[in-house]
Amino acid sequence: MELTVSHCFIAVHDHDEALAFYRDVLGLEVRNDVKYEGIRWVMVGPKAQPDVNIVLEPPAANPDVSPLDKKVMSQLLANGMLRAVIFATDDCDATFEHVCRAGVEVLQEPMDQGYGVRDSAFRDPSGNMVRFSQKR
Repeated sequence: MELTVSHCFIAVHDHDEALAFYRDVLGLEVRNDVKYEGIRWVMVGPKAQPDVNIVLEPPAANPDVSPLDKKVMSQLLANGMLRAVIFATDDCDATFEHVCRAGVEVLQEPMDQGYGVRDSAFRDPSGNMVRFSQKR
């Protein structure tokens, strides 16, 4: 049995702000933009990986989630407590400079890690941590 990654999900509070970051700053392509039963989700992905999709969705997209759970998920997102994604890059420093020019909140400047990568970190417009990692 061989498994591959198809989709991963990132909670966002505003799809247009998320697109301004993931599409316009990071250069991901928009693959789908769906509205269904009052919920919107947008699928983006790297051009070099057509089979890997990142779904930008509300923090409680499941229509069967209780109102209390929706509130908790929204609070976790607002506090930056939900994890997002780690992108591989061939030049961490250049990627850092590019993302900085967009005015995104910096969490960590590029640094060499003891586990063999150089990486940096930012918050996306919804507060999720987004890391950029380069193998050393």
